[in-house]
Amino acid sequence: SSRPARILPFSPSTPSCPPAPPPPSTGSTASFHRGEFYTAAERMVETLFEDIFMVDQLDPDGKKFDRVNRIEARSDQFDMYMLLDVNTEVYPMHVGEKFMMVLASTLNLDGTPDSGFFTPGGRKSLADKFDYVMHGKLYRISEEGSGANVKADIYVSFGGLLMLLRGDPSIAAKFELDQRLFILMRKVDKA
Repeated sequence: SSRPARILPFSPSTPSCPPAPPPPSTGSTASFHRGEFYTAAERMVETLFEDIFMVDQLDPDGKKFDRVNRIEARSDQFDMYMLLDVNTEVYPMHVGEKFMMVLASTLNLDGTPDSGFFTPGGRKSLADKFDYVMHGKLYRISEEGSGANVKADIYVSFGGLLMLLRGDPSIAAKFELDQRLFILMRKVDKA
């Protein structure tokens, strides 16, 4: 049976995103990972992809929906190209903004599989470190080009909000058709 993908844990009626949680207390074991603060438990989560992106353009093919913008962005470290539909009523995006984007198969800090449903109750999760989270399904992987110019395309639907991630085929090798994924986003300071 198929579950519809949806924005987690916020709904479109939420006027704004909550502030990020404070860093762990000084008594915890922690380290820096790609410039971010992670506790020992959070390092157990295996992410499939993460990078810092900058928004290059909004709605490159024109505005289609009132509450959704399609952002065009490029990543810093892996030079990945991304088109992503974002509910801008919940999470406004602007040209020139930088944001961290992570793709993960689970939000559980111990790495155990995730149901894909939001379960309130105070349990810490990877989502606690991010402002915008969606759950969806990878529906297509393809390659274009030849030789050194081969690019892999990964297509994911988050309940109708779409993502195209294009770049190095070695990154696409981590993904599988029909895989359930979480996208997690958080804005970062401009360099």
